Amino acid sequence: MTSERLLLIVEDDEAFARTLKRSFERRGYSVLLADSLETVNAYLADHRPGFAVVDLKLGPQSGLACVQALHAHVPAMLIVVLTGFASIATAVDAIKLGATHYLAKPSNTDDIEAAFARSGGDPDTPLAPRPTSIKTLEWEHIHEALKDSDFNISEAARRLGMHRRTLARKLAKRQVG
Repeated sequence: MTSERLLLIVEDDEAFARTLKRSFERRGYSVLLADSLETVNAYLADHRPGFAVVDLKLGPQSGLACVQALHAHVPAMLIVVLTGFASIATAVDAIKLGATHYLAKPSNTDDIEAAFARSGGDPDTPLAPRPTSIKTLEWEHIHEALKDSDFNISEAARRLGMHRRTLARKLAKRQVG
């Protein structure tokens, strides 16, 4: 099935996926739902979506593998990565693998659709008024360790030189999801 308005949502949170699906259907999209790389690959055998929304963390899997598979299958597809684990490192990786945009959660349908419309970069994007904060740098370092350890908290804590419970508390405070 090929459709200009065919959207694939790759999200393991069933309630959020259903909400996004209904919202995009009201906007005239045909929507497919997937919760893993395996499901994405199964859909790609019969479908060529023009759009995709991919969650960065799909249970134990990384959504970046889905981005790579989607882009390889349909290079012109507009792919937006959504994440509660926003970091510079994963944003760069997502774009390198074929994502069009990268949005931190919470993001709504308006944000995602606006990201689809902005397929190019904006040279007039204002620069940050001040350097990145220590808390942001710490979070990016934590996220990089999580990503490198396939989101295994014990392994990430070991790599960061902190106790697993300390890392779990930091993640709980950040309201990651």
